[in-house]
Amino acid sequence: MLVMARLVFAFLIASATLPAQTVIRLGTLVPKGSRWHDILLNMGDEWKKASGGKIELKIYPGGEQGDEPEMVQKVRIKGLQAVAISGAGLSGIDAAVSALQIPMMLDSWEELDYVRDHISARLEKGMAQRGFIVLNWGDAGSVHFFTKRPVSRPDEIRGLRLCVLQGDSVTFELYKANGFHPVALAATDILTGLQTGLIEAFQSPPLIALSNQWFGGAKNMLDISFAQLVGATLIDKGVWDKIPAPVQKQMLASARTAGVALRAEIRTAEAGAVPIMQQFGLNVVHPDAKTVAEWRKLTESIWPKFRGPVVPADLFDEVKRLRNEYRKTHPVATVAGKP
Repeated sequence: MLVMARLVFAFLIASATLPAQTVIRLGTLVPKGSRWHDILLNMGDEWKKASGGKIELKIYPGGEQGDEPEMVQKVRIKGLQAVAISGAGLSGIDAAVSALQIPMMLDSWEELDYVRDHISARLEKGMAQRGFIVLNWGDAGSVHFFTKRPVSRPDEIRGLRLCVLQGDSVTFELYKANGFHPVALAATDILTGLQTGLIEAFQSPPLIALSNQWFGGAKNMLDISFAQLVGATLIDKGVWDKIPAPVQKQMLASARTAGVALRAEIRTAEAGAVPIMQQFGLNVVHPDAKTVAEWRKLTESIWPKFRGPVVPADLFDEVKRLRNEYRKTHPVATVAGKP
């Protein structure tokens, strides 16, 4: 009884220090009505309970608040208080997040989990220094090329106008330096870009290509996973710091649970995304071993341009060390993007 009384007293004290009503506006590209959206809504319900009804999470799905760089900017100017974004948006806040998305560095979800678990504290510290608190980590799927005509080799894709997400200057310059033809475009404009011919190819996880119907304008998918696109839910540090510690603890626990659920949902759903798209005309291009080796050689030649200029050298080396450490004890793993 004494323990229960203390918990109730702590909750009442925490609730009393909150404003009468705190609305946290969260922007995301997650499609409205999707399972991902449902998980975020459930997280909001948990936050409301934890705060005694004083915290309301208002979610703007489907890019209602713009693409990821625009939403991040809105957090900075207080138009939004939180975002649920992919690694493309995260790396715009802190390039160190790119350590989890080095092309063809990590070959499985298991490798990603192992590496992320070991370096997440460092990444979260970097985010906090830039004004964002990481509430959870998630996944967005394994990145593949989608193209208007069937292609497989690097030189074939070099001949296409390739979409690079607006604001991702690092990727844009890397593609340009290696003979590709990048076109900067907001995620919300990809479908229009394909329809008008502004772009002829894009990179995306299959599930995102399906959810946004982008594959309809580029019905060929190269069956090579180039990286796992991570994601995270962030909240403005200034907003977070005003929330009493006991409520923070419960909100964080709900957010972590949502993050685990989101990862599980992505990994399960991604396996079924390609067959669904194939029913609507998607052509999966299966490269031979020589072509895969050509892509691996190209991506590994780019690694030195990540190490230092993009990802701090010691962090890059730590990711590679952790990957190798995992592979020594787990020689067989599930390749990202494969059943």
